[in-house]
Amino acid sequence: MNILEFAINMELEGEKYYNDQAEIINDKYLKNIFLILAKDENSHAKILQDKSNNLSYDLKSNETLSEAKNLFKGIEDFKNEIKQKPDQLDLYRVALEKEKESIDLYEKLLSQAEDDKSKKLFEFLIQQEKDHYTTLEELVSQLNKSNDWVEAAEFGITSED
Repeated sequence: MNILEFAINMELEGEKYYNDQAEIINDKYLKNIFLILAKDENSHAKILQDKSNNLSYDLKSNETLSEAKNLFKGIEDFKNEIKQKPDQLDLYRVALEKEKESIDLYEKLLSQAEDDKSKKLFEFLIQQEKDHYTTLEELVSQLNKSNDWVEAAEFGITSED
């Protein structure tokens, strides 16, 4: 398996992971975020497949980060619901690790690229994966905020008690 085939498989695994998360999530905000991420990963796999087959491809930027930020606005219901699902934080941290692996792989491929078209492709994919990373980081942050609220000093035992 060459490195492009590895990257294609990695993107398809990412798509499956995000679709699986969307299937098990009852929250509409999270479901939408994971469906957006899955769609992006599928798009990345298609671009890489086209490159592998020496076909033309379009590096059309998506709006993942801005769509996710819009979903995170005004999510009081979301915060209340996720307080009850702290174990999911680990799933999102795994996704963060996978996105970081993608970024690292594409940075390696960028450093090995010999033509401008390949360089543009890997720069594009690096930015896409960084957007995914930022989106997941925001999700983890939101989850941590709900955990912090529950563990805040005003709700815990203090030395004055």
